[in-house]
Amino acid sequence: MNDDKSSAPPIHTEFIQKFPDLGRAWDFMTRAGEEGPLDARTARLVKLAVAIGAGREGAVHASVRKGAALGITQMDVNQVVALSASTVGLPAAVAAWSWCRDVLDDKG
Repeated sequence: MNDDKSSAPPIHTEFIQKFPDLGRAWDFMTRAGEEGPLDARTARLVKLAVAIGAGREGAVHASVRKGAALGITQMDVNQVVALSASTVGLPAAVAAWSWCRDVLDDKG
């Protein structure tokens, strides 16, 4: 699940340039998370679900954007959002769905 840094928002790139040690720590955590049996697509869906559960709009945006590059479809994203509703509640699921739609081309 090697995330393409070129697709990162400019503010992320600026932050890493300002705080390079934090960037290296982030890369280390990313590599550690890649160890295990999950393929990149499944791992990205898990990361999307965690981002939704944590209420992290930026992480939801990133997961949807990076997931699209792995072949994750809008139907996949919609199912993750729907699955989250019974855990995070309807208002939080609606918010998460709106964050996903910020990134998705097809607004359905």
